[in-house]
Amino acid sequence: MAKIDLDREERRREQKELADSLKASGALEDIFARIDAGEPLTGHAGLLKAMVKATLERGLDAELTDHVGYERGDPAAGAFPNSRNGTYPKTVATQVGDVELAVPRDRRGTFSPMLVPKGTRRLDGLDAVIVSLYAGGMTLRDITHHLLATVGTELSHETISKIVDAVAEEVLAWQQRPLEALYPVIYLDAIIVKVRDGGHVRNKAAHIAVGVDLDGVKHVLGIWVQTTEGAKFWAAVCAELANRGVRDVLIVCCDGLTGFPEAVAATWPEATVQTCVVHLIRAAMRFVNYADRKAVAAALKPIYTAANADAALTELEAFEATPLGKKYPSTIKTFRQAWERFTPFLAFPPALRRVIYTTNAIESLNYQLRKVTKNRGHFPNDNAVVKLLWLAICDIEDKRARDREKERGRPASQRRAAGRLVEGQVTTNWKQALEQLALVHPERIEPHL
Repeated sequence: MAKIDLDREERRREQKELADSLKASGALEDIFARIDAGEPLTGHAGLLKAMVKATLERGLDAELTDHVGYERGDPAAGAFPNSRNGTYPKTVATQVGDVELAVPRDRRGTFSPMLVPKGTRRLDGLDAVIVSLYAGGMTLRDITHHLLATVGTELSHETISKIVDAVAEEVLAWQQRPLEALYPVIYLDAIIVKVRDGGHVRNKAAHIAVGVDLDGVKHVLGIWVQTTEGAKFWAAVCAELANRGVRDVLIVCCDGLTGFPEAVAATWPEATVQTCVVHLIRAAMRFVNYADRKAVAAALKPIYTAANADAALTELEAFEATPLGKKYPSTIKTFRQAWERFTPFLAFPPALRRVIYTTNAIESLNYQLRKVTKNRGHFPNDNAVVKLLWLAICDIEDKRARDREKERGRPASQRRAAGRLVEGQVTTNWKQALEQLALVHPERIEPHL
């Protein structure tokens, strides 16, 4: 709440300064007189549209002056090889609604305005608004209704779709960008989305990989919608990462994905596949009564905090012999089934365990993305899923960056803006973790330092 109050106070101060300077200059006197006389500020015949129209036409006229070489009304105009040739009407959609422009032209037809380029029916600002609304989770139909209700601009479903699709090339470039040769740790997690597949809508998993580089900085490596089950899909994902430059991975932390360990072993033979311990505990607690949850959680803790795999097995067998262990055999079964994927975690020292203990680094991202996708009934195809998730990540990080920028220069006690969600975030205690990794795998890390 304190952050919101500070931001509101800052906005009020900036807006007051601007308003006071405009009033003091007398620039608003005519506008005030018109409003007092009953003229509307917004709407089809509003003063805001008139001001946008006047500003754009003034800019276009200045561009034509530069192009033909003389000012409007210059008596020496006849001495120039090119000349003005009236105007033509053009309607452009803006953030205040549709504006009717009189676009100037030249006699030779060589004038190509930059402010409102030929063929453009919307100002760039409106496109940015549409993409931002889409990244925030609004459907194309929602955006159409929103623009009509707020600024009076009616754009077709196809037009809005084309605006959003224009970022497809950026998404493709991002998904194919070169990567580092070594990522000490990669986290992998997924969110479930509904996607139309032929004549049916079915649930698909959109997997997101986050890699930690040698400096401890996290990067979203890619987004993949699972089209096939098991090893075949994961072999394709690992091959793509390898083709983009990833030569080695030390630890891959995920949630027991079918076929994933085999795909990793085929691509990076020395990589360790570690199941997310938090996911394992959740699965083990799935059938535990609420009244027993605290007791069972306390009994499981000695297992995943054990000094090594043998000690963990001793603790598991001890828990199995207790009344709670006998009451919930499914909890024991869950740990035994995941034992081979769980025990690599126990070979690492404490500082490194804290880094690979959980995929929470990516789960917090997925939590934000679920808020974006929950408004949608389903996606038309897999590419639409990747596009929205990429836009949402960019939008979230941009908003957080703007919040941090607003608080720049304030004492630490007054800064409330959230840090990076994932992209560019520095892993906690990374120096200690990297030191321990270097002791365990010196031959794999040192060539990259």
